[in-house]
Parts: sequence; structure tokens; C-alpha cells
Amino acid sequence: MSFRKVNIIILVLAVALFLLVLHHNFLSLSSLLRNEVTDSGIVGPQPIDFVPNALRHAVDGRQEEIPVVIAASEDRLGGAIAAINSIQHNTRSNVIFYIVTLNNTADHLRSWLNSDSLKSIRYKIVNFDPKLLEGKVKEDPDQGESMKPLTFARFYLPILVPSAKKAIYMDDDVIVQGDILALYNTALKPGHAAAFSEDCDSASTKVVIRGAGNQYNYIGYLDYKKERIRKLSMKASTCSFNPGVFVANLTEWKRQNITNQLEKWMKLNVEEGLYSRTLAGSITTPPLLIVFYQQHSTIDPMWNVRHLGSSAGKRYSPQFVKAAKLLHWNGHFKPWGRTASYTDVWEKWYIPDPTGKFNLIRRYTEISNIK
Repeated sequence: MSFRKVNIIILVLAVALFLLVLHHNFLSLSSLLRNEVTDSGIVGPQPIDFVPNALRHAVDGRQEEIPVVIAASEDRLGGAIAAINSIQHNTRSNVIFYIVTLNNTADHLRSWLNSDSLKSIRYKIVNFDPKLLEGKVKEDPDQGESMKPLTFARFYLPILVPSAKKAIYMDDDVIVQGDILALYNTALKPGHAAAFSEDCDSASTKVVIRGAGNQYNYIGYLDYKKERIRKLSMKASTCSFNPGVFVANLTEWKRQNITNQLEKWMKLNVEEGLYSRTLAGSITTPPLLIVFYQQHSTIDPMWNVRHLGSSAGKRYSPQFVKAAKLLHWNGHFKPWGRTASYTDVWEKWYIPDPTGKFNLIRRYTEISNIK
């Protein structure tokens, strides 16, 4: 064997050894990164609790999965259960629920989902760690939502549903009366990461909240006296939208780093107080309004018929309520509370807590009389 061939063989072996070492280091780094994400405990998905047997509907396994994300806090758990039950009963689609909660609620939630009436639900319980919000939310006793971490779960959809390209988010104070597939099929315009229901739409009329100004435009949520807000050149009269129900294109969401953008404005608000002092709605609305200004699609307004919780009175006709695809009790008067409107519609989907921890509060009717 010539000296030249020996050199070539040595060179080839050296290159092979180098590539092996590089590959090993890469695997180690990947493993380390995975461990950091998991061990940080910020958003740690728990094992999927699928219930494939005893399905109430025949579901075609070839159907596209429809991820529905809903937050479930301990004090509102009955709301989430009713919402989930209403969705499941009104569709034959392949729905999987991503139920976002805190660690101390997971066992209670799971025991409720094991009820006979809910055994066909396919779901995954996802833990949300409040540490994710450090430095991004200023606790304000006058704004109760600021101290409820799950309110902000909607900002982190790509982390909560990592494998999905599209997802639906909805609050726990809703009842779905239509087939969720229709909402999921909402067409989003190119470059849009989400579709919302605007507050000026025909289904939900303009509402003026006493002491809080207009609830249907940007000035009701943002402080236009602040220079940073004025520099954005957003018209104060622009119609706002409701973030309690929306469809998200998660591919586009990730491409545009929407979560990072939302966190940026959350931090700036902590530092500079950019939100309106008489906030007209959810504390999650202002950063969403900024990030999605003139950059969002719209959903059918019948898929977010809201303000049912704005007062104890009935603002819609029985015919309109029956025709609505989704009813939303946003506001102070929740359907599981002492004073609320259209409680008969909501109670149709409520399933009593088998543990007895969650009870409806009713002024005139006993829980035993619930239909």
C-alpha cells in the first residue's frame, strides 16, 4: 500500500471520527434543550387521557383533528365542563380538548371528566405554570383577572398545542349550539394568524359600560394619552374585538412570533401603564388589539353572541338565543352564579360535580331541581 493511500485512509477515518463526535454532541445538546423545556415546568403537558371506547358518536379516524383549547380554573370548573359537554354533543367531528389548568386542579378535573356523561370526551390536560408571567403582569386588586394566570393561556397556544397547525380557543363561560367544525373551517386571510368576532358586528350590539366608556373601540382598552400608544398610529375609534373565542393559524402565529409580541406589550404595560384605567373588558384584550391591529380575520358573529353576562336581564329574544351558534356570558353575571340570564340554556349542558366541590349558586332553585 502506497504512502499516499495510507494518508487518504487516515484522513477518511479522521473525518468519520469528527462527524461521530459532532453527531454525539448535537444529540446531547438536543437532549439538554428538551430537558430544559420540560424541567422548567413553565408549560408542562401531562400525559394524554384519551377515552377511545364507548364513544357517543361514530368518529371517522381519518378526519382531521380539531384542537379546542379551553382554560379551566378551580373556581370556574363547572363552566369549562358545560362548554366541553355542549361542544361534544353537537358535533361528529374528531375533536380533542386541550384543557389548560393549574397543577392543584388537575385531579379534580380528571375525576369530573370520568363521569359517565363525559366518557366519550377525548382530551389532554395541560399544566400552566404562573412563573411564565413573571414580570409581565402587574397585580391589581381592581382588575381581578391580573391575578388569574389562566386568563393568559390564550397567548401561548403554540406551546399548549405544539403539533397543531390550527386551533380554536374559547373561554369557559360559553355554550356551543352549532357544529364546532363550522367554526374551525373559518377561512383566514393570507398572513393572518387569528380570526376574532369584532365588537361592532350585528349580533352583539354596542355596549356602554357605566364608568368604563365604550366597550367596542380601541379607546376603551388603551390609554391614548401615552406617547407609546400614540406612536402606533392606531385610530382610537377602531372597532375592538372579543378574545374569548377565536380561531388561530398556529403556523402563521409561530412565523410572526405572536407570543413574543404579546409578551413585549405585557412588559411595557407593567413599566408604563399603557392600558386604559377604566378597562372596558378583559385584561388580555389590549395587547391583542395592538398586535392584531388591522391584521386579523373575522369569524361569523353568530359564533360569539356575547354580553349575556353583562346584566341579569335578558337582552336577546328566545328565537335569537336559539339560533346562536355560540353563547358567551362575558361580564360579571356568570351562568353558574346567583344572578344570571338564560341559565336554563346553560344548565342543559351542565353536569354536576361528582366530588361535590363545585356547586351552582341559585337564588330561587335548588341544585336538586336542575334539569
